[in-house]
Amino acid sequence: MMWLYLLPLFAYLLGSVSSAVVIARILGLPDPREVGSRNPGATNILRYGGKTAAILTLAGDILKGVVAVLIARALTADSVIVMLTGFAVFLGHLFPVYFGFRGGKGVATALGVWLAINPWIGLALIATWVLVALLFRYSSLSALMASLAAPLYVAWLSPGMPYLVTMIVMSVILIIRHHDNIRNLIAGTEGRISL
Repeated sequence: MMWLYLLPLFAYLLGSVSSAVVIARILGLPDPREVGSRNPGATNILRYGGKTAAILTLAGDILKGVVAVLIARALTADSVIVMLTGFAVFLGHLFPVYFGFRGGKGVATALGVWLAINPWIGLALIATWVLVALLFRYSSLSALMASLAAPLYVAWLSPGMPYLVTMIVMSVILIIRHHDNIRNLIAGTEGRISL
């Protein structure tokens, strides 16, 4: 069963497939790492590529997390391996080996991981994001609030140390990845999203 420990490697390689870059190339759009916020994520794609490109990017990023975790859960009940796999696909999105380790912020892929671990956690994260987005119209603030709430949701809905530790680490990374957005929010220069 030692081969099960290769699951995180598979997940990292899967996570390294940048949906934003792939969708941009398919649709003939500029590389998202070179325009706008230079973040290869759905929000940046939305701003210059339109709704279709953004939806496809979002779906691709979420699907990476879902697929990696569902495969791991189908092969083992070991929560440590499952969570290592989920964390690895998340890291692959942040630091994609195929794209010079220049990845996105990880929000959608993290959501995919938790949707596959426990759909109720995923739904709680979506509800938090949507509520903050409706109230304030900042994608980054929505992601930050969901990241802060996520460990509470995991502690409540998926008791178990591997799950909680993984979520805390992911949340810290997500907040760090949004450092520029935090500065812009404080300065009042963060771009709003149109709902």
